[in-house]
Amino acid sequence: MTPFLIFDCDGVLVDSELLEHAVDAELLAPYGCTASADELLQRFVGIARRDMYDVMFAELKREMPPGLLDDRERRVWQLCASDLQPVQDIHAALDALGGLAKSVASSSTPAKLMMKLDATGLTRYFAPHIFSTALVPRGKPAPDIYIYAARVAGARPEDCLVIEDSRHGIAGARSAGMRVVGFAGGSHATHELAAELMAAGATRVVTHMRDLPAAIHDLAKTSAV
Repeated sequence: MTPFLIFDCDGVLVDSELLEHAVDAELLAPYGCTASADELLQRFVGIARRDMYDVMFAELKREMPPGLLDDRERRVWQLCASDLQPVQDIHAALDALGGLAKSVASSSTPAKLMMKLDATGLTRYFAPHIFSTALVPRGKPAPDIYIYAARVAGARPEDCLVIEDSRHGIAGARSAGMRVVGFAGGSHATHELAAELMAAGATRVVTHMRDLPAAIHDLAKTSAV
């Protein structure tokens, strides 16, 4: 088959996971949250922030203050604009995959997603197929965003390969009937992440972006989901 590639953004294309969860830990602490940035990351990586904050404030038995998510987005936007870096070797990997159609399916808000891709020079690889979970009823781990991305591109689910760094993202992609290459090479990756991604349903896991093109071309030789 000729696969249609669907990339997650945070932790796969841009190295933003630790940056964003550090903001979350700082903002949630005054309301009684004692979790560190790493602990929040391990629990909620791949989950839309609105869903994450709803869960946290329900557990804290408090109402979420009006404007808190807007404040979060402003802080993250400022940090991304100044400090965000692409995942190491992602440009080289995407160049090597130049003949394959690609898209992005991210839990970031549409404006922030575009800012991240523009800031790291990655937009050109994916436009116009850049999709936020804001476009669909349910965020990850629901399959909605993957189904949407495939439908817009005219690709069958069985012909899609998703590149994800979280078990929530993998669960959604598998529910959509797609195969997944797990990526365990971001700055937030733990020693256990590769095994966790395989256990979540990844067909293969790579720990360096330089290995991604070979993994994708190898999987393209077979079509079983």
